[in-house]
Amino acid sequence: QVQLVESGGGLVQAGGSLRLTCTASGSISSINSMAWYRQAPGKQRELVAGIRSGTTNYADSVKGRFTISRDNDKTTMYLQMNSLRPEDTAVYYCNAEYRTTWYPQNSWGQGTQVTVSS
Repeated sequence: QVQLVESGGGLVQAGGSLRLTCTASGSISSINSMAWYRQAPGKQRELVAGIRSGTTNYADSVKGRFTISRDNDKTTMYLQMNSLRPEDTAVYYCNAEYRTTWYPQNSWGQGTQVTVSS
């Protein structure tokens, strides 16, 4: 199993920056991919950015502003968020897909609140 803990959220003014951190523990070597999702009030959870074997992908709304990365030891993932907008306000969740004996499983962190004021 894989356990995830996020940190780094907070309140920032529009145009500012934040860096989110996701620390993984447990069966690190079984992780196939990791990602950041977010959920704003009254909205569905959406993919923000993902990383798999060094390849990254981003939601159109954050391209050019957010950067996802992962440490070489694979235990920590980051989301650098620049030029933040009020519409980026949401709870941000760390996700990991990992292998098990039968089929891949997903693990989620508890979420961290990001609030961008105008």
